[in-house]
Amino acid sequence: MNTCSLSSCDMKHKFGFGIRPTSAVRKLMFWKQGDEEEKWALKAVDALVKRLKKKRGAIQSLEHAISSKSESSECVTIPRSLDGRLQVSHRKALPHVIYCRVYRWPDLQNHHELKSIKSCKFSFSSKQKDICINPYHYRRIDAAILPPVLVPRFNNFPAVPPPPSSQNSTYRQASMNNCRFSQSGDVEMLSMPQNVTLTANNIFEPQYEPTHYQKDNHFNSINYSPNGFDEKITPPPCPTAKNVDGVAVPYPETEYWSSIFYYELNCRVGEIFHVTNNELVIDGFTDPSYNASRFCLGTLPNVNRNSTVEKTRKHIGKGCRIYTLNGEIFIECLSDSSIFIQSRCANIVNNFNMSTVCKIPTNRTLKVFDNRHFSTMLNEAVKIGYESLYQMTNMCVIRISFVKGWGAEYHRQDVTSTPCWIEIHLCAPLKWIDRVLSQMKPCNKITSVS
Repeated sequence: MNTCSLSSCDMKHKFGFGIRPTSAVRKLMFWKQGDEEEKWALKAVDALVKRLKKKRGAIQSLEHAISSKSESSECVTIPRSLDGRLQVSHRKALPHVIYCRVYRWPDLQNHHELKSIKSCKFSFSSKQKDICINPYHYRRIDAAILPPVLVPRFNNFPAVPPPPSSQNSTYRQASMNNCRFSQSGDVEMLSMPQNVTLTANNIFEPQYEPTHYQKDNHFNSINYSPNGFDEKITPPPCPTAKNVDGVAVPYPETEYWSSIFYYELNCRVGEIFHVTNNELVIDGFTDPSYNASRFCLGTLPNVNRNSTVEKTRKHIGKGCRIYTLNGEIFIECLSDSSIFIQSRCANIVNNFNMSTVCKIPTNRTLKVFDNRHFSTMLNEAVKIGYESLYQMTNMCVIRISFVKGWGAEYHRQDVTSTPCWIEIHLCAPLKWIDRVLSQMKPCNKITSVS
């Protein structure tokens, strides 16, 4: 006759799947917070215990930290993996995020919401061989949580309305679309007054709406305003969230917050660089060692590289710095030569036309993306229809050219004519769009007889 102790039976009943955790795991599971998936949390704690057993007193240090909830507790470390992440039951995440989620904040989305305390000697950001996973050595950054996108439950979403033909529309088809920072900090705009200034911290905050821009064929069908879509567009009526059942699609977590592609003219060079750190420097130097916070373009070979590209690469120098903070993304020029940035999301917020290219000189910074504005626009796109939502993918791509600009003021009309440039894809916003699209159906479905 098979028998088992009450504690063993209770643990089997609680965790299911015949899992029999050790006493150390059972003790650490006692402090688990919220409704985090039980089986996954158990496996995460079990994996941690196996690693901590190799260090004398490590399990006891963790028990003390989570029971006392004290920031003065010791660091509890595990070895850093090659990519910095830990896999638990087919899910990969950064280890300090995993255990902060298990023991403190079940709704924690990613490492961008965490900041280590000053006394932590092995914080994730310190990039040492060991990572501290003590949940009380991290603080959560106060940031507004993005509301989910509500997708109505109906099949026939309205089609995208045609662009307004009136010459009085907010953005008129014209010939030029370039703005540039002067060395004094002002933004110069052809045929426009210089009433756009940098704030004291050198962050660009435009104060006018340009009326000239370069024709852009990628994003013509919809006009936006900073508070959503252009009020002059009247979309066809559609059911509202109050009138129909809807599914809430939350902002997703991704392994990387962005992916960077490097191009020379119209040829992509090298592998995709996936960004996990909050800050990344992209420069023209040749450090061959891998560094998650640095992308050295000088190390990338190209047998088809011409003399123009070679000369341009020599002037990239310190390049630029990209960093994210509380859902906002900034780009700072570190090079002695200017960089040129095209960000459709920033252009909308700043009342520029979609295809505006900004020239940024040394030590100037441009905010290129804001999750809160993007969330608002995404919700508005859902109301208009499938096609408008699909075109939102263009909002998640940022282009930067080094040294050489493009647009109406240059003989290079397109970014693919510039010698050295990068394209940044924002992973979480793109994934968010993809998930919302999966809940919608295109109004004009493609068939075999289309």
